[in-house]
Amino acid sequence: MTETMLAGALLGLGLFLLLRALFPARPGLVSRLLALDAAREGEDGPRVQLVLPDEEVSPFRRELGVRLARFYAARGWEVRSVRADLALLGRSFEGFLATKALLAVSGLLAFPLLLGWLVLMGWGMSVSIPLWAALAVSVVFFLLPDIQIRRDAAVRRRDFRHVVGAFLDLVAMNLAGGRGVPEALMMAVSVGDTNDSGDVSGANWAMSRIREALSSARIVGITPWQALGQLGEEINVDELRDLSAALGLVADDGAKVRTSLSARAATLRRRELAEIEGRAGERSQSMLVAQLLLCAGFVVFISFPAAMKMLGL
Repeated sequence: MTETMLAGALLGLGLFLLLRALFPARPGLVSRLLALDAAREGEDGPRVQLVLPDEEVSPFRRELGVRLARFYAARGWEVRSVRADLALLGRSFEGFLATKALLAVSGLLAFPLLLGWLVLMGWGMSVSIPLWAALAVSVVFFLLPDIQIRRDAAVRRRDFRHVVGAFLDLVAMNLAGGRGVPEALMMAVSVGDTNDSGDVSGANWAMSRIREALSSARIVGITPWQALGQLGEEINVDELRDLSAALGLVADDGAKVRTSLSARAATLRRRELAEIEGRAGERSQSMLVAQLLLCAGFVVFISFPAAMKMLGL
């Protein structure tokens, strides 16, 4: 019964793929509305690709990723949080989708391996057990890239917020020196130099992203704070979006800008200090639990011989 159901599922999947290849689906209403929204946003003001992926993707993965991206776009699946995490990590959305698909397919290889192992061991089990195990492995492999990028992006976004706080202090000091807002922004990011090998390391990568955004603003003809807002939207950093809105409101008044930036920098430092204290508290609790478990194991080790003697075992 299981073999018949599996063969029917594979046949149905093959017929479905054949029909989709012969009669490709038309763009849906959601994809057309998204295209109209993108065109309308382009008319409101110029936008540039502020964060370029720096990973190398093979032609096969690139082609597979492009097809999957079109599949997502046709159904209106924007996955903005995933795109923001990938932009922050410098990875392409197409390569990410291709990796998920290839990992899911590789997880299905567990079915013939488990089936062959059961046959060699001589265990008369049903074929459905390795089949469901392979499906579970495939689902886990499909979700692994999401977990990885979410973890890595959280670390990078926390470092980026720390750099934004220092950036606000530098801008406020340059404004106090008599520079205008655009000049103060460019002078503030000039501290993010690269190392001797030319690679960006440590906190400099965040300053490099901000410097690239400000340089692109001059090319496309937008204000520096608009470029910062676009960068904040692309990598999902609220501090940059708030900074862009504040500079857009009070860009003509240098005193108000200095006061606002100093207050924002102090708020960021207090928030970062609270997060550090929270992480330290969590680690202290983890160490306490580990010590309690160790003490419990030692008590069991000491009392076990006496308990066995009292029970006469």
